[in-house]
Amino acid sequence: MELAMNAQEVTTPWPTKPVESEPNSNIVVGLKGRGFFSELGIVRRKPSRADSPPTLSKSCTDKLALKQCTSLLSSPASLLISPESAYLHSLIIPSAQHVEKACHRAFGRTGRMESVSGKAWGGGYAFHPFDVRSTNREFRFSKRSMADHQHVALKGSNISAVGSPSLQETLIGGILQGRKHIDPRRGSALCRANMWKAVAKVIALVSMPIFCSVSSSTRYSSVKQCKLLEDRRLVKEDLKTGALKGWIDNAVDDFEFESR
Repeated sequence: MELAMNAQEVTTPWPTKPVESEPNSNIVVGLKGRGFFSELGIVRRKPSRADSPPTLSKSCTDKLALKQCTSLLSSPASLLISPESAYLHSLIIPSAQHVEKACHRAFGRTGRMESVSGKAWGGGYAFHPFDVRSTNREFRFSKRSMADHQHVALKGSNISAVGSPSLQETLIGGILQGRKHIDPRRGSALCRANMWKAVAKVIALVSMPIFCSVSSSTRYSSVKQCKLLEDRRLVKEDLKTGALKGWIDNAVDDFEFESR
């Protein structure tokens, strides 16, 4: 948040605004965003634009802090792979964006994660703080690299690419290029529905009794609530009442699986 404050013409904290509510709804959004940058060490939603409707999507900083305990694996992947060796070792950021005290506060053993320092849960889960390192190398097309080219108008792009030895995708606004929003095939291979399909295929191949209950699931929420992911849920609940207190679940994180 120090970077956000230093980017302002006046670096004094903004006045605290009233808690916002969803438009046309009685749901109060407790997560704070860009209007509360003077409050440090709290769980907040993505800053986004000032005129954007409030959401329950957490900031990247908070998601990374959570991953130090839940590993880099998603819930479906955790059904097949032990999280024990799936933790991030280092986070490398540009020197110009590295604020050491902010990183310690967000991720370190003596910051807000102090209550889980050295802690281990069941199922191979434990607190694995990563090292935050800096580099003087700059991305060629970053705003800082382009600062000398004032005649060039910089604008964020909604186009992204996904690539691997067996997969290449172009996404526009999160939708596969060439597909419409109403097309059921619009999702990337990395979307939740397609990732579950991949996991379900493996589960069907191994035919182990332990997977019987989850293989018959018809909704994403039922997979996340299955007995096999109980250890993962306990880790998250522990964090949401302690180190990451204030974390609000995304209530719309659910969908029905297509018939297989």
